[in-house]
Amino acid sequence: MAGVVLAAGAGRRYGMPKALVEYEGRLLVERAADTQHRGGCAPVVVVLGAAAEQVWAAAVLAGSVVVENPGWGSGMGSSLRVGLAALAGADVSAAVVTLVDLPGVGPEAVRRVAGRGSPDALVVAGYGAAGHRWGHPVLLGRDHWPGVVELAVGDTGARPYLQAHAAEVQVVPCGDVADDRDVDLPPR
Repeated sequence: MAGVVLAAGAGRRYGMPKALVEYEGRLLVERAADTQHRGGCAPVVVVLGAAAEQVWAAAVLAGSVVVENPGWGSGMGSSLRVGLAALAGADVSAAVVTLVDLPGVGPEAVRRVAGRGSPDALVVAGYGAAGHRWGHPVLLGRDHWPGVVELAVGDTGARPYLQAHAAEVQVVPCGDVADDRDVDLPPR
């Protein structure tokens, strides 16, 4: 089971790339990659974009495959495409995708979602009172990658594909082990 961390954005609302944001003593990008590793994913691909050179210089991402998305400015869709393309030659049945700015999503949520992995699987973490609100991590079985890549444009990732295949999506409750709130604005 592979992992993909999308960490290429400029963090406009935050005021800096979130990959470079320190949270509880570590960079968000380091936390996200470590979460994927501790959740059992291998390889883990980290997609950088905005300030990529600074992130490479500052972050400790040993054991991860770090790739740069030169088209990061076009939105998250291009980063997802780059991340999946980096796994093209890997012998993996699926990829667990998460975002850099979700420090409350830990290894247990990754393990739960990854536990449903297969080449034909589509799995999302469920949050909220009934556990039905879709969130991250998201698992994309390899059979679905071409369709995901086709629909991942602009600032949307896998959501359009998942919505088009909603009947196939498995929701795994994760609200008891994870908090899917993103770090969108700096602390005041």
